[in-house]
Amino acid sequence: MDPRPLRWLLIAIALAFLTLFVGLPVVAVFVEAFRKGAPAYWQAISDPETISAIRLTLLTAAISVPINVAFGVAACWLIAKYRFPGKGTLLTLIDLPFSVSPVIAGLIFVLLLGARGVFGPWFEAHDVHVIFAVPGIVLATTFVTFPFVVREVLPIMQELGNDEEEQALTLGAGGWQILFRVTLPKVRWGILYGVILCNARAMGEFGAVSVVSGHIRGRTNTVPLQVEILYNEYNLSGAFAVASILTILALFTLVGKKLIESRIKMRA
Repeated sequence: MDPRPLRWLLIAIALAFLTLFVGLPVVAVFVEAFRKGAPAYWQAISDPETISAIRLTLLTAAISVPINVAFGVAACWLIAKYRFPGKGTLLTLIDLPFSVSPVIAGLIFVLLLGARGVFGPWFEAHDVHVIFAVPGIVLATTFVTFPFVVREVLPIMQELGNDEEEQALTLGAGGWQILFRVTLPKVRWGILYGVILCNARAMGEFGAVSVVSGHIRGRTNTVPLQVEILYNEYNLSGAFAVASILTILALFTLVGKKLIESRIKMRA
């Protein structure tokens, strides 16, 4: 078969697949969101419970993403620059959230930190609320998102090697100076790429957050949970209106991802 027709056939199949499974669902979200008009859409996204869900989602991302960046950079530095026993085990543990269901992860936090969990009675005695409260949501979100920064930064750090760091060390630079003036500038695009992916997953996480949140209206519901509540109440236009917020976030994430990829290719 001639390569050109084959190429166009494969392109047509790929476009049809993307249109069916990506394009149409995205269009459907906005069509359903605006089915009852712009006033109904604005009423749905300006509802106090929706505003509270948006605030909690932003707060959770604002806490979990910096934690993951700090952990990710530290882990990458350790794995890429040093040899130590248990290095393979550490890499396996970092990938654990990719292999464990988010629902199971949330259940683990409930069993550990819930009122009847292992450490729950101690928290109850000290009037500290973790499960069915904001700390539990942040913990669950941080757990399911922490591999993203590591997986984007580690290959870059390993590929660049240690030559520049060793030169800086011979010139008298300290550890923190080497980190902030040599290592981080070299991997900043990888860090930013990981931050974008981590932030998108943090804002869209459903499974683990659903288990630890308790679904308390106006207090522990994030945007994905608010969508579920509205849908279960047969408020379809409201559910799709709130879902459009996550869709817009996904589109911005995609644009940011492509811009960073283009910048990385230009620098390469």
